[in-house]
This record gives sequence, C-alpha cells and structure tokens, in this order.
Amino acid sequence: MDTYHQLIYNSPNIPVSPVQSPTNTPSPTTSPSQTSPSLSYTVSHGVPTMYGNNMPLFPFPSKIHSKLQQTMNHSFGPHPLLNQSAGPPAQALPPPGSILTQQPPLTVSLSTGVSNPLSTGIGSLHWQQQLLYAQSSRQSASPHHHARQAAAAARNNSSAVAITDPNNPNKPPVNGVGVEKSSGNKKDRSSQWKTIDLGGMGLKNISNELFHYSFLTTLYIKHNNLTRLSPEIAKLRRLTVLDVSGNKLTSLPPELGMVTRLRELLVFDNLLMTLPYELGTLYRLEILGLEGNPISEPIKSMLQKEGTPAVIQYLRDSSPLPQQPADREWIPLDNDPSNSNSPDVFTLLSYNVLCEKYATSQHYGYMPSWALAWNYRKDIILQEVLSYNADIMCLQEVDTSQYEEFFKDQLRTQADYDSVYWPKSRAKTMSEWEKKTVDGCATFFKASKYTLIDKQLIEFNQIALQRPDFKKTDEMFNRVITKDNIAIVTLLENKETQARLIVANCHIHWDPSFADVKLVQVAMLTDELEKYAEKWCAQSTNPIHNYSPPTKMSTIICGDFNSTPGSGVYDFLGHGTVQQDHHDFGDHAYGTYTSEGLSHRFSLKSAYANIGELPFTNFTPSFTGVIDYIWHTTHSLTVTGLLGGIDKEYVSKMVGFPNVHFPSESVKFQLHSEAFLLLVDIVLSFY
Repeated sequence: MDTYHQLIYNSPNIPVSPVQSPTNTPSPTTSPSQTSPSLSYTVSHGVPTMYGNNMPLFPFPSKIHSKLQQTMNHSFGPHPLLNQSAGPPAQALPPPGSILTQQPPLTVSLSTGVSNPLSTGIGSLHWQQQLLYAQSSRQSASPHHHARQAAAAARNNSSAVAITDPNNPNKPPVNGVGVEKSSGNKKDRSSQWKTIDLGGMGLKNISNELFHYSFLTTLYIKHNNLTRLSPEIAKLRRLTVLDVSGNKLTSLPPELGMVTRLRELLVFDNLLMTLPYELGTLYRLEILGLEGNPISEPIKSMLQKEGTPAVIQYLRDSSPLPQQPADREWIPLDNDPSNSNSPDVFTLLSYNVLCEKYATSQHYGYMPSWALAWNYRKDIILQEVLSYNADIMCLQEVDTSQYEEFFKDQLRTQADYDSVYWPKSRAKTMSEWEKKTVDGCATFFKASKYTLIDKQLIEFNQIALQRPDFKKTDEMFNRVITKDNIAIVTLLENKETQARLIVANCHIHWDPSFADVKLVQVAMLTDELEKYAEKWCAQSTNPIHNYSPPTKMSTIICGDFNSTPGSGVYDFLGHGTVQQDHHDFGDHAYGTYTSEGLSHRFSLKSAYANIGELPFTNFTPSFTGVIDYIWHTTHSLTVTGLLGGIDKEYVSKMVGFPNVHFPSESVKFQLHSEAFLLLVDIVLSFY
C-alpha cells in the first residue's frame, strides 16, 4: 500500500468521515524513506492519547500545549538588527484560529503496509514526538507568531481594573493591579524580557549584534530565508530554546555545541544532511527536531527509534579528539633566588582528581563516556602528576579503593613517594566493602627527601561536637555535623637540613548555600593547626625547631576550599580575622565564632595571589571560578615560581573539564619554593 499522511481537523459539530487513501499523495515533509505504519492519535488538553481508547501515547505531558499558552516577554517589531527581504517566505500560513491550543483535537492518520511499524522506528514514540513538534512549528509560520500569542495572552491577563484611593491618587492600587514587583532595592530581573521572536519575517541575514544579548533564553528565527547560522550563536550561553525551522540551512555551526543549556533545538524543514559532532556536548537537550531534513544515516534511524538522547550520545562518543592544548607555562617570579640547588628548595602540587563516584554522565554529560570512565582517567591523572615530579603532592577526592589499589603503589614504585591517607568521616560507619567508595585526602611526599614525623586527621564534625560553645546550637546539629569533610595534617622533616614543614591538605564542603559551614570548617582547621604547632614545638629536642611563637613554623594549607576570592574563607585566611557579623555567617549562631569573630595567628598568603590568582581552578558549564588554593606562611616561605593557567584559545573552545585532555574538573597547582637557614637564632626563612 502506498504511504500517505492525512491531517484531519475534527470539528465538534461536524462528524468525521472515514479516512480515504489518496492516490500518489506526497508527504508534506521530507520524512524518512521507510514506509509509515498505521497509527492514529489525538491531542487533547495538551496530552497526546492513542486515538480511540485514550491510552497515553507518551509517559509525560506534551509540552506543545503549555508552550503555546504561556505568557512570555518578547522583543518584536521593526529592529535595526534585521536585514529583511520584501516579505515573509512563500509558505502557506495557517488559517485564522488554527493554532493548536485553540483547535479541536488533531487526528493524524498514518497508513502503511509495514507489518511491524515499531521495528522501523516510524511508529516509535520518539518519532511521533518529532511529528507533533514539526506540525506545531508549521502552524506557526506567520510573522512574530509567538510574540503575538504572548501579547494576546498578556492582554487577557491584564483585564483587571486598578482600584485606587480617590483621596490619594499616588498611592499604589489597593488591589495590587499594575504594581511592579521588586526584589529588595533592585528591579525584579524576572520581569525582563528574555525571548526574541523574529519568525516568519523573510529574513536573509541576521546581524551579529543579536548575539550580544547574552541574557536570552529563547530565540525564534524560524520560517525565514536564512542559509547560514552564525558561529556567534555560541555567545548565547543561556539559551534553552532555539527554533530555526523552515529556513534553508545546509549546516549547523559546530560552535552551537557550546550552548549547553539548550533543552530544545528545532531545525525542522531545512536542508541538513548531517550534524556536527560538537553537538554531542548538548547533554541537556530533550528534543532535537530534524523532521523535514534529508538527514543521513545513522542519525536518521537513531532519531526514529531511540530519540534525541541516542543521537546526542552518538555524536559525543564519535567525536574526533580535539587538538592537544599547549603546555602550561612555568611562571618564574622576581624573588627567584640564585641558589636554586639548595636542598630546601621544594615543589608542591595540589589537585582535586575527581573520584570515580562523582564522575557521572548526569554531572558531566558533555564528556564522551569512554573518556569519563575511571580506567581512562586514572592513567591520565597518574601520568600528569608524575610529569611534574613534585616533592609534595596533595590530592583530594581520592576514594579508598583507588588509593589502596592504584595510587599508593604506583607512586611508590614509579617515583619513590610515601603517603598519608584518610577517607571522609562516613567511612567509620560503613562495612569494609562500602567504605572502598568513600573519598578522602591523600598527601604524597618524596621518601628520599622527607621523613614523616607525625600525621593527624581533622574531622570537622567531630571537633564541632567537642566545642562547648557549639553544643547548644541548632546550626551545629543541622548544618555542621551533617557534613563529613576532613583535613589531613603531616609534619615533614627534610632529611638533609632537618627543616620542618607542616602541610595541611583539606577538602571543604561544596554547597554554595552553606557558606557559613565553610567558614566554620576553615576556622576549626586553623584552630587545630595552632594546637599542633605548639605540640610539635614542645616535643622536639632539636633547638632549631623551637619557634616562638609556634605559628612561625613553616606551614602550607592547601586543597579544595570551594570558596571564591572575596568569600569569608578567603578573607579569613588572607587577613587573619573575620568579624562576627560577616555576611557568610548569615543569621546562624556558632558560639564564639559569631559572638566574637574569627582570628588566627598564622601570617598566610595565597601562592597565586602573586599573579592575581588564576582565571579559574574549576571549569564546568554551570560554574567557572577559583576555589582551590595553596596558602603559605609569609615569614618563612616565599614562592619563586608558579605553574601558569591553561591556554585561553583552547579553553574558549571547550565546554568544561573534565575532558579528554584534562581528567578532572579542577586545575592542578604547582608552586616552587626555596628555603635556607637565614639567622643564627634558628628562625627559618624561605626565599
């Protein structure tokens, strides 16, 4: 039987006649070459149902109905950005009242001789979703269709009359109509327009100025005469809906893969034969509308049978490797000493390696599955840290099994590292098998250069329980002790010079809404370090270790602080104090911390403050910023060199880390420091 598609608009007052098979009726779209199965369905109240028995066609509500009814703020009308042809493209406009949300149920009859329609993909739910979206797009070919719909909806919603006080006309209406909502002293940003509708205007070109509107979330440029979509589209990083259907596009720019917030990418009725592999990074995409394009295999079959996620995964996993980035530069500082061969010169590296448990496709869906796998990443991480040959390495998010079965032995065998490791506090409540997946912190040091004098574990929730001024606060129970972050502290002694160094390796709580907890954890960390410094000074019989005060001991505090410059954590470590009313505390009470403020006696500086910090240490689609640091005591340590940032041109083409070249979301640090005895009174000074 010949394949045919027939659309029937049921009227509530007109009975529907049986569908007759037309002769040689062409499909209204460039549908797949396979014959279509017999299938009828209706769209009623926005939820597709199987025609005849009301059985749901999709396990989720259709978005078409709500999308066409929602109120949106648009910018439309004559605009200097537009290069407009004489009129809209030569397309048949839907008759008045034909908008889907205003129509009676739509019945689509698809008839074919195929005995098993689902095996071809044509009858799959994924393909029926394509047809629904495509039909909705074709019904909205008139100029500014969505903007007009939004304007009409806004008029309907604004029919209420403002009731004012006749004795005080300047007073806001008593019934609230017409009163602009505000948020504090700032205008409510939700009232700003974030959608532009340039559909159905016959546009041949669009100025790149449009792509400077980086706040846009929805852009309609469908049913025009565009033959090219500018790579500048990548600047619209907040887009969630992009509709370029009904144009003359023969390709999509690879840069579109940078717009990772896209939920809907509709390109119906164009001339696309293939897609760029870079679209594989659109891991949030829910609908990729390709109906009406001469799309090639295997994308066509995947879309029919398995839907948008399968296509995106195929593009992502099949993507060729990007060009290798340039090596990160070593930045020598002006205070680099001439005696670089001194035995007290050391190199320290800090790195959050992103443990296997957290490296999921839900969090890093833009990354090929093979490159996200731990078996690939662990070897890249190992090669990377070994290549820098650091004297001391502080790693975070190392899970117990990977430390015991991989890092510990590999680093000892290949580079003579001894190490100290502790998992997060939750491991104490788990079985031996369960605790293998718990991550923690690991400090590695060259066994040929250092002797481990002592090691200590700092469990922030346990310390909070021991503080008498915390015991009676709800915040301690509800916010602090529920977080099992840790720090590990090692006291290292140089085998040749006997110079000692305290190294604290920490991983502070991640959640931005718990800035108070981060500040409390770091305050407890410095409190404990002061106690350890006093203890170690008192225990040593070597006079060169008698520091006065003990906080003058050479100290490094490094790790993942999950706090940006300007935060309470950064201010506290850098300045030594934080007032009790610091905004990071909010309205929470933490004993003397919030009644008297915070202070520590270490003189600390961020190593990368010498260059104004790196551009970022964490790079993902949802967050890019500096949250990792190496802090050092200024009176005894001077940084002489730094590992620079990643090539800017390379970064501009990447969605985020990890990727095939960088196995973690974090950027490792490295600093180079030199130490030698300066004064006869045994005060160590590092230059």
